[in-house]
Formats: sequence, C-alpha cells, structure tokens
Amino acid sequence: MTDSKRFNPIRRIDEEIREEQLSGERALYRGSCLKIYDTVFHDGESPLKESKNIELYGCEFQWKYPVWYSDNVYAKDCVWQEMGRSGVWYTSNMTIEDSLIGAPKNFRRCSNLTIRNSSIPNAQETLWMCDGVTLDHVTARGDYFAMNTDNIKADHLELFGNYAFDGSKNVEIRNSRLVTKDCFWNCENVTVYDSYISGEYLAWNTKNLTLINCTIESNQGLCYIENLKMINCKLVNTKLAFEYAENVDAEIINRVDGILNPGSGSIKAREIAELIVEPDNCDISKTRITIKDGRSGEERSLHLVC
Repeated sequence: MTDSKRFNPIRRIDEEIREEQLSGERALYRGSCLKIYDTVFHDGESPLKESKNIELYGCEFQWKYPVWYSDNVYAKDCVWQEMGRSGVWYTSNMTIEDSLIGAPKNFRRCSNLTIRNSSIPNAQETLWMCDGVTLDHVTARGDYFAMNTDNIKADHLELFGNYAFDGSKNVEIRNSRLVTKDCFWNCENVTVYDSYISGEYLAWNTKNLTLINCTIESNQGLCYIENLKMINCKLVNTKLAFEYAENVDAEIINRVDGILNPGSGSIKAREIAELIVEPDNCDISKTRITIKDGRSGEERSLHLVC
C-alpha cells in the first residue's frame, strides 16, 4: 500500500516523546530507539512506518496503518481506535500488553508477535498469515480470526467469531473458550488442552488434531479429519459426528448424541444415542466402537454388520 501524501517526519531519533498530539503522514517515519509516552496519533497514515526499537506507553492510534514494516516494538496500555485499522502489518518482534485493539484487520504477515492481557473487540480478519504468535489472556470477537497463521500458542483465549484458524499450522491452545463455527478448518498439527469449543462443522479437512480434557459442542463436527485423538473429552449436543474421519482414537467420557459414517479407528463413549451407518458410504469394520460404563468401567464393543 502506498501513502497518498508526502511524508514529513517531525521528530529526530533517539529521544523520549511525551504527551504529544501528532498528525500528518508518516509523523515518525523510520523512528528508531524512541520511547513514546501518553501520545495521540491523530489523522495521517503510517506514523511509525519502517520504525525500529520503539516503546509505546499509554498511546492512542486514531488513523490507519500506524505500525508497518517495523521491528522490535513494545506497546503497553495503548489503544487502537476503530479507524486505526490495518494497524500492524509486516512487522516483527512486537509485544502488546494491557491494551485495547478496537480496529479490524490488524496483524498481517507479522512474525514473533505476543499479545497479553488485551482485548480485540473488532477482530474481523485479524491475525492473518503471521508466524510465531503468542496470545495470553486475550479476548477477541470477529470472523476469520488467525487465518493461515502458523506456530500459535494461546492460553486463556476467549474468542467469539466464525471461521477461526482456517488453514493454520502448529497450533497449541490451553484453558480457552472458543465460540466459532467452522473452527480449525484445513489445519495441520493442532492440540487443544482443557478448553471449551462450540460451533458447527468443527475441524473439517484437518490433519493431526488432538483434544485433551476438552468439552465440544458441534453439529456435524469432527468430520473429514485425518488423525484425530481425543483424551478424556466430552461431546455435548453433538450429532452427525466423525463422518469420514480417518484414524480416530477418541475417548469420550459422556454420551454422544450421534455418529454418522465414521471412517476408521476407535471411538469409546459412555453411550451413543444414534449411530447412522450407510453401507454404500461406510465400511464400519474399519472402526471399533466401544461403550464404557461410567460407573463400573466395564467395556463392550458394538458389532455391526451392514
């Protein structure tokens, strides 16, 4: 993206900036080794474009593209207003703490990004095509969160919005709550611990998904998966699950409402309310289904002949 106006940097490098009202195109273009306190960036695109070694404390971004092509940026107690959209692109080694990120389409093609104790209430199309992302106590709302982003670690993530993590690789999530339809589509190497996931069509077309101590609510979830492992998980309000899922190793500690045409592997549950097997579409002999009594621990296999 090109800037529509000529830049006019108003500050030299290697200094502290305090309580300023900055405006105009590229206000601190190529700023280096700056500590910026309680400063508002008003209208004017790309105020910190091409910057490096920047510390921001209590600052506010009110206009577009504030941090592009930057390196080594730390932001604490900062605010991105709604028009501070597309705020951080092509930037590496950035940490954001205790901040409010109110603008959409933030964080594109970034590397080594950490967001901690912050909220992203307008997270539409946020965290796209990044590599090396840490999310720690983050709340986000918006569709298409973290699409095609690799090497993600999230702890205490609260996410509302559909189509999250589409096409992502090497994802580790802990102690989180995700309310998102079509979550984890087209992914590889995803592990989720001690979390709640709610949303239709969970994890279609994904390879290597592991769920440990999780609660899942999903109509037609966990279908078209290759290598699915579930350890000590609950499935609630979940019907038509596991369709064409290959190499499944699922330990479910409650009742499963419905299973449709599983591909292969092992499914263990306390009870299965409905099992639909269509002989023309499923070779049930490839899947071992076991009912485990919740009190006695006694197991029995379901033997189905189609």
